[in-house]
Amino acid sequence: MNLGTLIRRHRKEQKMTLKALAQKAGISEGFLSQVENSVHSPSVDTLVSLCRALGVNAGDLLNQVEEQERLTVIRKDQWDEQDLPHSGFVTRRFFAPENRTVIDCAVLILDPRASIPARKSIRNGQEVLCILKGSLELLHGDQTIQLHQGDSVQFWTDSGSQRIANTSSDAAVALWVGTL
Repeated sequence: MNLGTLIRRHRKEQKMTLKALAQKAGISEGFLSQVENSVHSPSVDTLVSLCRALGVNAGDLLNQVEEQERLTVIRKDQWDEQDLPHSGFVTRRFFAPENRTVIDCAVLILDPRASIPARKSIRNGQEVLCILKGSLELLHGDQTIQLHQGDSVQFWTDSGSQRIANTSSDAAVALWVGTL
């Protein structure tokens, strides 16, 4: 977990908007957004101002960054089953949201005739899809690519016209990896 992610988590726990925290800390909302998204790092003075506005100790916050796990192992028996019958797909993510700062990955299980749209608000993201079981169809721009067990594809996110669909009569399983 990085500093920006921790600041965002504390802000959301307190149900503060970006604008409210930025005003309370005396910085611009745009800069705070860049800090939370790890585009920019705050100066020590700005970090102290943010922490005061959040009611957290800056030293404690830095210790949380330092103590983050560098390696996470998730055993198969630790995966929670997620039942999403209305959507027709299950996503088993490997990392908690606060640990997804550069890359995201999941095992996707799609019921027959289910589909998943492109990730929202991702621009210039790269993705890899590897079919572990069954077959899937990747709709990407004006292309439709059929993928079968063992096939993989690397592509740039196209949020306007991208979809992963299971057009077969059997469930399909895929490993998906994407940059943020």
